[in-house]
Amino acid sequence: MKLGVRTLLLASLVALLAGPAAATTSVIKRSFENMPQGVVDAVLSPVTAGTSVYNNLTTIEDTMPVRVAYAVPGYAWNVMCNFGGGIIRSLTGVLELPVGVVLLFTDADLEPLFDPAEDNEGLIVFDQFEDIYKVNTGIAYSGSS
Repeated sequence: MKLGVRTLLLASLVALLAGPAAATTSVIKRSFENMPQGVVDAVLSPVTAGTSVYNNLTTIEDTMPVRVAYAVPGYAWNVMCNFGGGIIRSLTGVLELPVGVVLLFTDADLEPLFDPAEDNEGLIVFDQFEDIYKVNTGIAYSGSS
């Protein structure tokens, strides 16, 4: 199994260096961003859930009993959603890698398989070098931030 992953990564590197001028590396770049950052999203899920619950409690104008009743189950639900979202983000990164290698030899491109990672801003964003590697992790996948 490890040999297959190494071979795929080596083939990706060779394809990056020897690919045609019209080839795009955006799918492989996105794949390498999503695989590790999805794991970090899953690890940070208690923090992002707490942030989401706090923001909802302070911005939504519910009555005090509703706010109290929402806090614990809302936090648990958000932790599960954010953890699952992080895992799905990593898995889509794995799925996009072989497709990205194939697309190096074409003019085609692939839309993101998991849009929330592209559309939402995370708790940790470092996009000064986004052409090389964009860090956007700690995303609240539950729909609130």
